[in-house]
Amino acid sequence: ESRSMDTGQRSIIVDTAHVDFFCLSGAIPQCPTLTTLLIQVLLVRLNGHTACVRHLLFWRADPNMAPGGQSALHEACEGGHTDCTELLLEHRANPNLLSEEGLAPLHLCARQCAKLLVKYGAMVDLPSEETQETPLHIAAKHGLYDHALLYLRYGASADRKNSREETALSVTCGQAKEQAAQGSYLQVCRLLVMYGADVNTTDEEEKSPLHKACKNASHSLVQFLLQNKADVNAIDYNGASPLSCSLQTAAFKQQLRPRLTVQTLLNHGSQKIWPMAFGKVQSCASVPEIIEILFNSYSQVPISEQWREAIPEEIFQMHLPFYESFFMLSCTPRCLQHLCRCAIRKKFGSKCHYLIPSLPVPKPLQNYLLLEPEGILL
Repeated sequence: ESRSMDTGQRSIIVDTAHVDFFCLSGAIPQCPTLTTLLIQVLLVRLNGHTACVRHLLFWRADPNMAPGGQSALHEACEGGHTDCTELLLEHRANPNLLSEEGLAPLHLCARQCAKLLVKYGAMVDLPSEETQETPLHIAAKHGLYDHALLYLRYGASADRKNSREETALSVTCGQAKEQAAQGSYLQVCRLLVMYGADVNTTDEEEKSPLHKACKNASHSLVQFLLQNKADVNAIDYNGASPLSCSLQTAAFKQQLRPRLTVQTLLNHGSQKIWPMAFGKVQSCASVPEIIEILFNSYSQVPISEQWREAIPEEIFQMHLPFYESFFMLSCTPRCLQHLCRCAIRKKFGSKCHYLIPSLPVPKPLQNYLLLEPEGILL
């Protein structure tokens, strides 16, 4: 019927200045396009004109037609129009209908429509056609705690994987990139683990959630995962450990204090960088705290003159006290205090993070044993 509509009628229908008038005055019942979803979709896009949608449904508009690739319910959910969503569901809109792109309405729902969709029978584990993402993956991607809780309460699988072999937990850890949003992603992580999510799951590149949290310098997520027995020495497809992922991005994540992540990993038993490969860590030269933490994790590391050449002059001058103390150790053995620290840490191994704080020694000494950076090397 939409094809039979002439140009003049079409221009009148889509003119936003006349939509309400034609709908509410009863003019549209005379229009042969009444039963097509095209008008309904347009109305939903116009900021959710509930009265207009109700008028069209009264005249038997089909809520499940999708001439534009999406049904009116998809449009209402995507726009966050709760009243329109409820109205369409009351008129038997299918909450599990897939769009042309293979998405259900629940995949597009980032607001309050989710409860309505689930109430009317939306499948919480329904995957999208292309990426195989469930609504829980979408909630995890956006850090939507309430949505994730809703889906899990209605039986969503916490360990369902998408086409990239990612679970919702893996997606959450990969998306926690900005400091301001990390609190909401941490909440979602806690929820997923509470519902049985595997903290050591891996994606198609063999990356664990810990790999992704370390890459994002998300210290709070790293701590949480390690507290829940994440493998601190897991190796991905490229042979990288969580510590390696942290070092790879440290120079670009300085506002997130990546040295906290490096320090935490080492205190939980992370394998150290091979001493002969320590020169490659100079990519972190702009974050001398990390250089200090790594260097102090060894009892002794021979310092190469080539390392000085690898540090840009402006970086060297910016952190002059540290780098002067660093290169002064090239021909000098480490102090006895440092060697004692290394002996204690070797004895405690992966339990440093909780055994050292329980020692009956002053707090500054505990910090020293936990590799807290001081700004210079002795």
